Amino acid sequence: MVEQLFGSKTRVKLLRLFYSNPNRSFYVREITRKIDEQINSVRRELANLLSIGIITSDTSNNKVFYEVNQKYEFYVPLEEIFGDVKPRKKSTKAEKAKETEDVAVETDDEKEGLRSLGNVDIACLLGQFTRDEASGIDLMIVGSVNQNAVARYVSDLEKQEGKDLRYTVFSLDEFTYRVQINDRFILNVLRSKMQVLVDKPGLLKK
Repeated sequence: MVEQLFGSKTRVKLLRLFYSNPNRSFYVREITRKIDEQINSVRRELANLLSIGIITSDTSNNKVFYEVNQKYEFYVPLEEIFGDVKPRKKSTKAEKAKETEDVAVETDDEKEGLRSLGNVDIACLLGQFTRDEASGIDLMIVGSVNQNAVARYVSDLEKQEGKDLRYTVFSLDEFTYRVQINDRFILNVLRSKMQVLVDKPGLLKK
């Protein structure tokens, strides 16, 4: 039904990808792989979304990167439709079950894999994912997690993304302490452009 409303299955997949990953940039072949659609169809729909203003583009290292335009006038209502936002209305048990099922289907692999690590309080993508190198890392995980599981998770993510990733892991107590003392590394992280995957304590809100 959503495809009929928006006129194209590829367009709907693109909107879900962009609105579920704010602050993250993607290049064409990466997008094609993630949404499993033909490159010509992807290029055509990207051009449509660019012309409307829903996404923006930028060239870096001879690649054109695309990301959602958070200044677009209808960003909020589109985010409610396509992004990882909770519904505002109260739901019945059946509706909640359906919502959970939908989220499980549409959630990024990065988020899905975090469940196997232990108790993850904070997780975010930075650096290569957002094309902002101020933090010096690509992934930060905070919580009580299994280090071996984290190593496997990062290895799988590297294979999926096709690049080496820099990551760091903190306990919540250590991360909170570093925030309180204005640790230089943590300040750089907090000032960086990031895609927040998990933020239970709300420490990454800007």
